[in-house]
Amino acid sequence: MRVAIITGASSGIGAEMARQMAAREGAGLALVLAARNAAQLEAVATACRALGAQAHAIPTDVSRQEDCRALVDGAVARFGRIDILVNNAGRSAHALFEQVEDLGWYEDLMRVNLWGSVWCTRAALPHLKAARGSIVAVSSLAGLVGVPGRTAYSATKFAMTGFFEALRIELKAAGVSVTTAYPGVVATRIRYRGYNAKGEAAGVSGLKEDNAMPVEECARLIIDGMERRRREVVMSVKGKLGRLLKLLAPGLVEKMALAAVKDEARPR
Repeated sequence: MRVAIITGASSGIGAEMARQMAAREGAGLALVLAARNAAQLEAVATACRALGAQAHAIPTDVSRQEDCRALVDGAVARFGRIDILVNNAGRSAHALFEQVEDLGWYEDLMRVNLWGSVWCTRAALPHLKAARGSIVAVSSLAGLVGVPGRTAYSATKFAMTGFFEALRIELKAAGVSVTTAYPGVVATRIRYRGYNAKGEAAGVSGLKEDNAMPVEECARLIIDGMERRRREVVMSVKGKLGRLLKLLAPGLVEKMALAAVKDEARPR
């Protein structure tokens, strides 16, 4: 039986990954689900159990190192091993830098998006090495190409990209795969709950969402990349093109990034 930890599992991509993995593996899988919202987390665990998998919910705030350690300790105490760690927990943000007066929430965002992944990975590493397991880091296209209004978010996701790229090389000899996923705009509520310039929940999305990827497709692509032990999962033609053009025609990429932002959120 494989044991998988998924952070940010109470909704969105994390919850959908849990359900799809449970549907694929059934009794061959034990899921340890982590998020702050205990009620939503337990609802996802119940759905996964109905699909045949074992599921254990551990309320966790990944911005606290002690919570990350307790999550890993709880998983090992319950199931004896860890084969997969999905670092999915994250928060969004959309604000022009010049409009931000208190940068404290920039630090808070970094603690969730980067440090939560670092702390969980460090705590789980001995167990993942013993299992020759897999690490997944859910980054963002904003971790490959800077987007106006996303200075804080892009900083956290670029940091994730660099950390897990280096870690992948370090762990190659140990047989642990590291897959970094780069979703674009996905049909979840993450942007609505993200920070605005005042450090409050935005309540709106600052990005155009007309062609948002269904969360089911996003989760499937990440799982497929993890199972194939791929280095990266860039999910859209636009994302792949943007990464290439960033090297060849950076000015064009900047225009593309600006086009992804809603008119009211553009810099004036």
